Amino acid sequence: SALKDSRFPPVTRDELPRLFCSVSLLTNFEDVCDYMDWEVCVHGIRIEFINEKGSKRTATYLPEVAKEQGWDHIQTIDSLLRKGGYKAPITNEFRKTIKLTRY
Repeated sequence: SALKDSRFPPVTRDELPRLFCSVSLLTNFEDVCDYMDWEVCVHGIRIEFINEKGSKRTATYLPEVAKEQGWDHIQTIDSLLRKGGYKAPITNEFRKTIKLTRY
């Protein structure tokens, strides 16, 4: 993503001395029955859903993302749906169809 990810501006030469790298180990995956069954700052989450075209899609956020963005549960889920390519209106009924895995 440093140079070719269209979601972010390319890294410049001036930024190089300030860059750092981190590694997140994703472990202890737990499938849950309720899309609200996770805690901000504690769990990372991965969602799986069927989009409006009938295709299976997935998206994930690390545990710190929701806190960094100032999001609650619903805002995080909705952002993940958009990240995963869901373009239709998001309803509570649709959220209930999401398969959520926390880690």
